[in-house]
Amino acid sequence: MHLGLRVLQLLVLGLSARATQNTEQLRLLGAQGVNLWKLDKAAAAAAATTQPKLVIQDGDFVRPPPENEEGDSAGFEAQWFQQPLDHFDKSSNATWLQRYWINTRHYNAEKGGPVFVLDGGETSGIDRIPFLDTGIMEILARSTGGVGIVLEHRYYEKSIPVPDFTTDNLRWLNNAQSAADSANFMANVKFSDIEEDLTAPNTPWIYYGGSYAGARAAHMKILYPDLVYGAIASSGVTHADILNWEYMEIIRKAADPACSAHLENSIKTIDSILSNKRLKGPLKRLFGLGGLRHDDDFASVLESPLGSWQSRCWHPDFASSTFDDFCEALDKPPFGAGVSSLSELPIDSPRRKFTLPGGLAVDFTILNYANYIKTHIVSRCPEGFTTEECFGTYNDTKYEDTDLSQDWRLWLFQVCTEWGYFSTAPPDAEHPRIVSKLLTLGYESKVCRQAFPPGKHFAVPLMPNVTVVNELGDFDIAADRLAIIDGEVDPWRPQTPHSDYAWEREDTVMRPFKVIPGGVHHWDEWGLLNLADEPKDIRKIHEEMIFFVKEWLKDWKPPQ
Repeated sequence: MHLGLRVLQLLVLGLSARATQNTEQLRLLGAQGVNLWKLDKAAAAAAATTQPKLVIQDGDFVRPPPENEEGDSAGFEAQWFQQPLDHFDKSSNATWLQRYWINTRHYNAEKGGPVFVLDGGETSGIDRIPFLDTGIMEILARSTGGVGIVLEHRYYEKSIPVPDFTTDNLRWLNNAQSAADSANFMANVKFSDIEEDLTAPNTPWIYYGGSYAGARAAHMKILYPDLVYGAIASSGVTHADILNWEYMEIIRKAADPACSAHLENSIKTIDSILSNKRLKGPLKRLFGLGGLRHDDDFASVLESPLGSWQSRCWHPDFASSTFDDFCEALDKPPFGAGVSSLSELPIDSPRRKFTLPGGLAVDFTILNYANYIKTHIVSRCPEGFTTEECFGTYNDTKYEDTDLSQDWRLWLFQVCTEWGYFSTAPPDAEHPRIVSKLLTLGYESKVCRQAFPPGKHFAVPLMPNVTVVNELGDFDIAADRLAIIDGEVDPWRPQTPHSDYAWEREDTVMRPFKVIPGGVHHWDEWGLLNLADEPKDIRKIHEEMIFFVKEWLKDWKPPQ
């Protein structure tokens, strides 16, 4: 079914932001993220009048819908490249089609490239089209007479190699197979509107990725140095870890101090109340979650607004004020308090007190927090459903569906098998925190057992095998023509080479090592057609990227 141009614009400029938010909810909240994913999907389905068909089963592989069924995205028509299901089992002849888009508007045949490929990562490739049109792929291609490509990751959106998402059928969703996809693509792809052979290593290919895809960009330079001439890892999480409590620590330190103080005080009070059987019932009801049976489920719902920090973006089409709105809501003073913000009152001021049913006096921030959660989270629960049905995570049947519409299973499978990143409270109980101490590793990781029971051919490990990621370089990953770019206040920075746990290193042309001041998550990936219109620090990083890429290309020589 054809989508109109306006719908496509919404997909690219608006819905992609929602898709990214859903992905981050899954990254951050685990089982609770699945609940929110399902609620958002249900709301979208109720609002939509038509739904495009997803895939068509065809023999040994799942083929995409006919060309242009989803229309052109910002003028880029989807292309397809045949991949083997298993690159390492030569007895298997099952194949599938990988989707990609190409920007040739700046291609200069006399220069013979280069080719820039952007790894689609753990989302639909359509979400990456802005980076092909006005973002980093356009910027680098325009500056060098090159070609820009967005390559959709196996299993995501339309690049689906299997008929369903059972544990067994997800066993080919791993780092090694995904990297081999990219290598096979680079070495063999033929572009229909370009006569020249632009395959690697006969043409310089520069691999770019942001976030998880940023780690993949760095890994591609290590795994396939003969094919990948250069790579740029933006917010590349090259360190995989079981625990990811530092994510919230970055937010706690980088947020407005008043907001952080409100969160710290609120969570400390809430944890104390939850330990009191008599008072925790009134507290849950205050938040609109009185029917939620498990205290850790309650705590995980309260965590949900914090992921919006990562949605902060400098680009006007993708900017989000959600985190700032949340902080503003927490700071709202009581009516008649005579101040414009709650933080103007001392923490022990009687004017900041609010009495819960049962007689306990708490800080007014608790009421503000409760109102925000009721308005923005609890309100997603449809009429006729209980809060336990919407936000409970202990019913295993909620995670058993394996049909292709359940794409929440994909990133969680990667989390449970190789990447980890379970978002918990700090391991030190005395450490300041903005999330509940009830968010433990046991709670956050239980979804792995709920969603992925052992199959006939594959079983998810008890804990993710993060070694398969970290053995590729971890914090110290480095190579000539491998650039590391991170955001100063990116909550994922602790898992990148710019982590406080990593060694300091020099920033050079051959091994760029750069931090965007005040930057959050892969901020260099967005761009404006006119770089002069970009904020100073974004324009600076783009100019530096153009410079070091051009310097790299001066050294390129075709293989003998």
